[in-house]
This record gives sequence, structure tokens and C-alpha cells, in this order.
Amino acid sequence: MRSGKALLFAIILVFTGPSCSRNGGRFMNQGEIHYGVQYEGQVTKMPLEIMPKNLVVSFKDDNIIYELISPIGNSGIINLSNPSKEIYDTYLSLFTIRYFYSSKPGEIYPGFEAMRGMEIKNTSKTEVICGFKCKNAEVSFPSDRSKIYNVWYTEEIPVKNPNASTPFYQIDGVLMSFFFFIGRSEFHFEAQNIYKKEIPDKTFERKERFKKVSKSDINKFINKMVSL
Repeated sequence: MRSGKALLFAIILVFTGPSCSRNGGRFMNQGEIHYGVQYEGQVTKMPLEIMPKNLVVSFKDDNIIYELISPIGNSGIINLSNPSKEIYDTYLSLFTIRYFYSSKPGEIYPGFEAMRGMEIKNTSKTEVICGFKCKNAEVSFPSDRSKIYNVWYTEEIPVKNPNASTPFYQIDGVLMSFFFFIGRSEFHFEAQNIYKKEIPDKTFERKERFKKVSKSDINKFINKMVSL
């Protein structure tokens, strides 16, 4: 009887637990990663129904682009890294507002002031996410070093310096489970699907029809967006 209950419990876990799929070989040099998004702590007052439901990261060779876009009004934040052309851009869309800021090589993208002073410690822990072997890093902040955030990343996706210009620039691997503090909001991301697909080169070109602004200005708009 106990074995029957155990089997039933295992079946329930299979059908109700989190799923993650991969379409393509392990060492893919281009494709997309789709992450689920969870909001924690103090977040925007906007209904969660109109907040971004996922983060899409496209990569090709050493180029990578993060797109956190709301399904309503095509509003959101995009971070683009194209090292060969020294493009490290942040794009912000909020209804009719379309601004961008061009960071210098080695400069952290705007919006991450709340992550200053964070400390990253690599551990020996490993985990498999979407079929990729992942390593672990523990992250803490000056306000409370006892509070630990876990980050998981893989070295099996061959992107050089995939976290350049992000607060995780010290981690040389593609992030599979991580978080961002943007303004006063806390975003957590977990890889759900990974697709091997051809990504057009133009995806990593500087985008048109965005007005260039200063870093302080785009920081103001980012903070306004996440605190509406």
C-alpha cells in the first residue's frame, strides 16, 4: 500500500512539477533562452497581468540580447551586447517613449544601482537545468551579508563574456537561474525553454527610432517604469 502511494506521489510530481525543455544540441552557438519571471519584494503597482511574463535572451557567437517586454503596449527594457562593434546598449520603451543609452565597454548597464557592492562566491554545487550542467554562485549584499541569493550558470553554451555590462560580469557562463534588482523591484528568472535556431545578425545591430539620452535620464525612466 505504501509503495502504491509513493508511486502515485511520484506521478503527481512529474505532472505538476516545473518543466524545462531544450531543442537542439548541448554546445549550440546560437539560439534563444526563454525564462519565466517572478516578482518579489516591493514591485510595481501595475497589475501583474500586464507585466512581462518572460525574459527572452538571444545569443549568437559572442553577441547576446536580453528582452524583458510587456505583452501590453510593447513596453519594456532591452540590453544588447555586441562586443565586436563595442555596442552595449540599453533600450527603454514605455508606450510612446523610446529611449536608449549607449554604455562604454566595461560599464554596467543603467538601472542596476541597487546591486552595487554585491559579492559573488563560487561554490562546488552543481545542478542540471534544461539538460545543461550548471554551476552555482552565492550572492550577497552589503546591507545583509547573511542573506544569500543563489545563481546558476552553464559553461556549455559557448558565449564569451555573456554577462558583460551586467552586475554578474564576474561570472563566465550563461545565466540559467538568476535575479535582478531594478530600482526598488526584484525580478527572478528561471530558464524554461532553450531553442537552437538561427538568429539574424541584424538582431545585434543598434536599433533605430530610439532617442539617445544620458545615463541619469534613462535611470530616471527605468525607475519610473518599475515603480508605476
